Amino acid sequence: MNVTIEEQNRLVVPGERIALSRIRAYIMDMSYRAGLDDHTARRLRRAVDEIASNSIIYGYEQSGMNGTIEVSALLDATTLTIILEDTAPPFDPRQHQAPDDLDLPAEQRTIGGWGIAIAMRGVDHFAYEYTGQRNRHIFQIYRQTLKR
Repeated sequence: MNVTIEEQNRLVVPGERIALSRIRAYIMDMSYRAGLDDHTARRLRRAVDEIASNSIIYGYEQSGMNGTIEVSALLDATTLTIILEDTAPPFDPRQHQAPDDLDLPAEQRTIGGWGIAIAMRGVDHFAYEYTGQRNRHIFQIYRQTLKR
């Protein structure tokens, strides 16, 4: 899925944990501009936050790299699309093996590994591509089905 990124509505932050609050605020702002309800906006924020956190912690910090995270929003009549890009080593979260005990009570579940699974369930469509030496994570929320 090739998405053209519009230069307006773009946030560029350092690939550091302190930047996560700016990413969260940006996602909420774009969600409200798109007319999403609070529950849906928070789901989208949680999904983007999980992937951004992984990019920062595992992609930059643990590999000893520095870089940026770029977040863009595309809005049309039916969808809000958020694109998160980084220059960390390639990582396709769709290939991550999630624990298989999601339906168990929380106290019986495996500890760890849940963030990506929760992120994927928090959006209507998720895509990943590695292009131009960049990880590109694409999150889509269908606006017309989520407005209440």
